[in-house]
Amino acid sequence: MSFSLHGVGVSKGIAIGRAHIIERAELDIVEYSISDEALVSETRRLREAVAQAKLDLRAVRDEIPAKTAVDIAAFIDTHLLMLEDATFTVDTERIIKERLCNAEWALKLQHDALAQAFDDMDDAYLRTRKDDVDNVVSRIQRILLNHAPIKLEIQGHRLEGMIVLADELTPSDTVLMKRNGIAAFATDSGGPTSHMSILARSLGIPGIVGVHGIRKYVRENELLIIDATEGVVVGDADHATLAFYRDKQAERERHLISLHRLRAAPAVTLDGCAVDLQANVDLPEDFVAAHDVGASGVGLYRTEFLYMNRSDSPDEQEHFESYRSLIEVLDGLPVTIRTLDLGADKAFAREPGRHVATNPALGLRAIRLSLREPSLYWPQLRAIVRASALGPVRLLIPMLSTLEEARQVVANVRAVQSDCAKNHLAFDANMPIGGMIEVPAAAICADQFAPYLDFFSIGTNDLIQYTIAIDRVNDAVNYLYDPLNLAVLRLIAGTIDAAAAEKIPVGMCGEMAGDIRYTRLLLGLGLRQFSTHPSLLLELKNIVNMTDVSSVEKSARLALETTNPDELKTLLATLV
Repeated sequence: MSFSLHGVGVSKGIAIGRAHIIERAELDIVEYSISDEALVSETRRLREAVAQAKLDLRAVRDEIPAKTAVDIAAFIDTHLLMLEDATFTVDTERIIKERLCNAEWALKLQHDALAQAFDDMDDAYLRTRKDDVDNVVSRIQRILLNHAPIKLEIQGHRLEGMIVLADELTPSDTVLMKRNGIAAFATDSGGPTSHMSILARSLGIPGIVGVHGIRKYVRENELLIIDATEGVVVGDADHATLAFYRDKQAERERHLISLHRLRAAPAVTLDGCAVDLQANVDLPEDFVAAHDVGASGVGLYRTEFLYMNRSDSPDEQEHFESYRSLIEVLDGLPVTIRTLDLGADKAFAREPGRHVATNPALGLRAIRLSLREPSLYWPQLRAIVRASALGPVRLLIPMLSTLEEARQVVANVRAVQSDCAKNHLAFDANMPIGGMIEVPAAAICADQFAPYLDFFSIGTNDLIQYTIAIDRVNDAVNYLYDPLNLAVLRLIAGTIDAAAAEKIPVGMCGEMAGDIRYTRLLLGLGLRQFSTHPSLLLELKNIVNMTDVSSVEKSARLALETTNPDELKTLLATLV
């Protein structure tokens, strides 16, 4: 009898194949004391395990085809860089010496401290970076404990066409899946912004995460259907169900071929409205992906990765070199650089005595932190101003909540520009300065912010959760996370209207921007700039090119007065 399990689809597509279950043995890590005489041999054992982990990852990287469209090797390099970090060597060796304990236990203590720092972060995207720490530590621990390699790494092409089921997967697992022809995957845990999920989208591997208990209900080699578009796993399917999904699979393939043809096509509605489709860039490896789908620029460049896995802060030149490399790759396309959007809990995680906020999402973070801590803020600000001389650069202020913050940032930029002029450093005096509208206070007062800023960018992820007062990564309440909540829609519409009144551009860079269920609604409300993950951009362009804005404007405005959720869904169904 057919059954279905549900999770979160992280990359679209349908796959039909036999299940291969990866069972990673639980790591049994215990503490035991060592003698002073054993210190040298124990620290050597740790170093040798780290060295072996590096060799293993380099072997995986060598498996990546040279002509892969996206710089997939950068994901593996991220883990290699973490292995070079003192966090996994010097700091762990210090614990061994201080506690006279075994390497496994010292590494566990170091991992727990790092994991807590990530858990306390305010940004949901950055919290998922803890997965990388878990992956790297697990790899070292398995070597220390003499665990055999996981099945995926030793079976090679015998897994071609199969569907992998696991508790979780690492970026290296994902690369090997593509190399070995695995059709799809489903995991018990994981999130849509993990490296694994980003890689799956880039590589075109259908994948579903958060399918709790899937390995309890599926047998090895059982025939499965993965519908990653809908987030559904179907087992024990009958002939009719198989035929239905095979038709959907063929239809999906035809659709992808047609989408690829849109790469160089303009994004213009049926009634002639030009729409600007840009890409969100989280990590350097996304640069090429943005180019490959014909993005008109980078609508959001997150700079937080520059601060990760280190005890110090990047200096001005490090910031500048990072921005220069992006500008060079974009070759004349515009880039919007968002200043630091971390909380004090992360930026000063290793500073002794620093108080960690109990609710960091509402604490000292983003522009609040930047204005409070000049040593973090000014090197980045100077680097962005200098980078503006190299290409079309826009500066984006995260988490604006007061008008005084906007005024202060503008004044700071002018001060940096004046100093650059005195020192004969090139810059663009007309570099646009914009604000992220992600706090309800800023959305409500958007008409007051507009005269002081050159553009708006609506950050729906935080705007939605702040407006409804829920944590979207909390399983107990994330069912309330709803982009169609009437209060959210009114804040979005008010922001768009305020920008139009002041004649400044307004875009959207949150997840809602890349969800084609809402594209026509947003177009009807007046949005003309979308920035989303590169993998979603061609789908978005397809909807834009098939929309008549004049025919959806009335329904979109009616949505702002509709209080019944069922009536709202019926209304949105008319936006075709």
